[in-house]
Amino acid sequence: MVAAAQQRILVGIDGSDSSKAALREGAEIARALDAPLTAVMFWQGPPIYEGWETVDPNRPPEGTEDVLRSTVAEVFGGEVPEDVSTQLLHGRAAARLVEESEDALMLVLGRHGHGGMRRPALGSVSNACIAHAHCPVLVVRH
Repeated sequence: MVAAAQQRILVGIDGSDSSKAALREGAEIARALDAPLTAVMFWQGPPIYEGWETVDPNRPPEGTEDVLRSTVAEVFGGEVPEDVSTQLLHGRAAARLVEESEDALMLVLGRHGHGGMRRPALGSVSNACIAHAHCPVLVVRH
């Protein structure tokens, strides 16, 4: 039997149309499996200076939380189900998604890769997650 924490569906989002498609698909899977869903977004950045002000590297850039909230609100039409949670985490998306996948039933991502018509390629985050995640990974084509 899988522990309760391992029952969540994890969806990586970034505000793009691809990540919105992944969130919709993840929500369908979560409903079908009666599992909670966690929409997670990442940020990173070294300390930098903007004008005379130092930007705190331990704080997400201004507007990041708004992108997270608005993406989730758009996908769910403003009525976010109780079993849907969000997380804004610091770090590189690929590495952190692999880490977060340790307690997930499934990881759902949008496809951002570039490729020709004959061989569509996946993005680097999707490739890293497919290779290293601790749970099944679904990459949704938008």
